[in-house]
Order: sequence, then C-alpha cells, then structure tokens
Amino acid sequence: MKYARCPWDTRVGTRPCGACRKENRFEDYMNYDIVIIGGGPAGLSFARSLANSRLRVLIIERSGAAELESPMIDGRDIALTHLSKKILTGMGVLARIPADQIAPIRQAKVINGNSSYCLDIDSKRENVEALGYLVPNYLIRQALYAEVAKVGNVKLLTDTAVSDVRIEQQQATVFLSNGDSVAASLVVAADSRFSETRRKVGIAASMQDFGRVAIVARMTHEQPHEQIAYECFHYGRTLAVLPLNGNLSSTVVTVSADVAGRIQSLSDEAYAAQVQARFNNRLGEMRLVGERHAYPLVAVHADKFVKPRYALIGDAAVGMHPVTAHGFNLGLRGQDTLFREVMAAQLQGRDIGAPAVLENYQRKHMRVTWPLYTGTNEIVSLYTNDSLPAKILRGLVLRVSDHCPPVKQMITRKLTELGGREEPGLPFL
Repeated sequence: MKYARCPWDTRVGTRPCGACRKENRFEDYMNYDIVIIGGGPAGLSFARSLANSRLRVLIIERSGAAELESPMIDGRDIALTHLSKKILTGMGVLARIPADQIAPIRQAKVINGNSSYCLDIDSKRENVEALGYLVPNYLIRQALYAEVAKVGNVKLLTDTAVSDVRIEQQQATVFLSNGDSVAASLVVAADSRFSETRRKVGIAASMQDFGRVAIVARMTHEQPHEQIAYECFHYGRTLAVLPLNGNLSSTVVTVSADVAGRIQSLSDEAYAAQVQARFNNRLGEMRLVGERHAYPLVAVHADKFVKPRYALIGDAAVGMHPVTAHGFNLGLRGQDTLFREVMAAQLQGRDIGAPAVLENYQRKHMRVTWPLYTGTNEIVSLYTNDSLPAKILRGLVLRVSDHCPPVKQMITRKLTELGGREEPGLPFL
C-alpha cells in the first residue's frame, strides 16, 4: 500500500505525518537496503550501478540539488581507461556527454628533465584506437546525476550532512544533521579522501602530503598536438600537456606549495609564456583559456575498506596522486567491484552487509589499489627528486622501460586497463 499524500513518502528527512506515526508506517521510509554517503562521482556511479537491483537506495549529500545537476567547471579533465569507458558506456553516462568533449589520447610521452629522450607509448603498437579518453570532470558528474535522477529505486537527500554512523549486528544507523536518522543493511561511504565517516567508524588511513600544488588550466596553441599526451618531469616542477579536441590542451603545472601562490599571481600572458617556454615551444604560441584552478596534492589509502555493514569506495578508500591518472578510474572500478559482490549476495539470498560479502570486495579491491598507490608514490618521489643520483636513476628507468618490450607492454596495459577487468599491478615509468 502506498501513502502518497504523506510528505515522508517523497521527501526523505522530513517528519512523518500523524497517520504514519499512529500506524507506525514511517519506519518503511526510514529503512533502506543501502545508504550512500556522498553524491560525488563514486557515490553516484554506485547508485547508478544499483538501478536494476530492486534494492532501496538513499544518497545523502551535503551539497544542494542545483549544484549536483549543474556542477561548476573545475578545470579537471579525467583520463578514462578502457575499462572505465566500458563501465560508463554501460551506465548510459557517456551517451549524455557531447562527442566533441571526449578526446582520445593516441600517444603518450614521458620526458625527464632537459633530456631529449622520452618514454614513448603509442596506441598504434597496441592496435587500439586510443590509449585512453579525456573527458571534463564536471560533465561526467553532470551525466551521472542525470542518470541517477531517473532511477526509481534511488532517493537523493541533498543539503544534509552526516553527523554520525552507528554499526550494530543487524543494521547500521546514519544520523543526519537535520536531527533525523536512517537505518540500512549497508552503509557505503564516498565522502572524499578526508572522509569524516571513515574516522567515525574507526578506520585509519595512510596519508601522504606531497607539499605540492597542481595548477590546472586549458590552453590553445598554434600547432596541432596530434592527440599526444606529454608528462614532463622538469627539475623543480612537473608539466603535463594533455590533448583535447582541436588545438586545445589541458595543462597541469605541479610545483612546490611555497611557490604556487606566486605562479598563480602571474598574469594570464606571463603564465602562458612560462608554460610555452617550459614546453620548448613544441606547440607554438600558447594562450590561456578560462580560469586556473589549484589543487593541493595529498594521497590517501585506507588501512581497510570495510567493517560489518560499512564499506568505503572512491577517494574515501583510495585518493591517488594524479600523475598516473588512476584516481577516478580506481573509484569507478571499486564501486563496480562492490556492486558485483552485493548483487551476488542478493541473488543468493544472503545479507548484503555481512562481513563475508564485504571482505570479498576488500580483498579484490585492495589487491588492485595498494600496488598502484605505493608504486605511484614512489614514482612521484623519484621524479621530483633533483639530486644527482636521482637524476641518473630517473633517466635509467625511462630507458629500461622504453627498450624492454615486456616492461613497456606492462606499463601500457596497466595505465590503460586494456583487456577488461584484468588486475593492474605496479606502474613503472
């Protein structure tokens, strides 16, 4: 029986009407199979994966609905792997993004310091259309929200924060900033790499503050980029130039935090001139398009991803340094892994929040994330170390990687996730 006239039926987080309280019907509206904390890309993608599951799902998000529906441009372009592209296509997300906003990466070059030598990875050698695909982050978020908004078994509670989470044997309870609470068989936290609920449930995390800031900006240029992505590990700073469609690139300048403010204060013309010079005029004159966005670089890896009736996904589980472009892709992969474990349990009539179900997710995802996390951090440490021994080792690693076919194939496979759901290992550069 439905009680459509009760506001509790359509607006989760409001008080139930007197009739619902009298007949105790309001409990139906406060109990969910899954509560997702966080309406970012990881939380929304997990909700979209559950669209046909018949599970009752609630997303709790502190931002407003308007911000989710039309997210602001944040300057970030996500390098989707082949697996991520496959997942987002299956969700209907990529179909909502204009084709001219999806840019293929056909070749990638890694340059060390002032050396003319580079590690060169080419999609032609792999017989694929592209190594990956660059898509604006805000368009992915917008498309995910549009997909989730049409899903009947998912409710979205916005403008609401989580004040606490209590885990008990039979259920988990999420306490809300508006004074209400909701119960669920499983709580999934996707509330950023600085997850408050992760701390509240007692899960520790390893954190590495690199003391560096990534300045992201789009730039036009005279010469075509030929869909080649560049990662230039200069001394003192790193420059990435990522090919969008047309004579347009996304540039990422990574510098020590103590000089980031000075670089940000440069005029658009001076900033563009610096990037052009450090890129050795490969693309001719470069001009800034739009705003510059600065992001402090901090990497996080939770010590574990689950507790009974509680799981971490997205950056709440693993927040990566962007140098290997695995952050969003790991989040998408992780939610897909959890979704598969939850669905298998549901089909077998098992408790979806039981430890055995969640530990299967943890084991599979940890096997993927920990090598990538530690390996990426080692890469960052090596390629931001300007001592003479490090400079020699940096060049040696690139040459070995480029001249050893098995190593080069492994790098390509791991960075692109060619071959479906194959487990990626340690990323070497």
